[in-house]
Amino acid sequence: MSKINIKPLADRVLIKPSIVETTTASGIIIPDSAKEKPQKGTVVAVGNGTKDEPMTVKVGDTVLYGKYAGTELKFEGEDFLIMRESDILAII
Repeated sequence: MSKINIKPLADRVLIKPSIVETTTASGIIIPDSAKEKPQKGTVVAVGNGTKDEPMTVKVGDTVLYGKYAGTELKFEGEDFLIMRESDILAII
């Protein structure tokens, strides 16, 4: 992936969602209408944090986040999510 020219502000994090699986482990193809939004992704960029709360995630971390967390963003043909660090549930 090329260098992203987006710098999140304060406690915001830019995440590249994982690719949605199109088949199950047994080989059954999942139609688009039945696919769920991914809840896992890779951190692409982080803000500087706030004076009271330094950032704990860093670029390259794989994280879990809530199903409806963040704001979807399309940049240079790729899908991203931008959300507050507090919306991240765990680092994998």
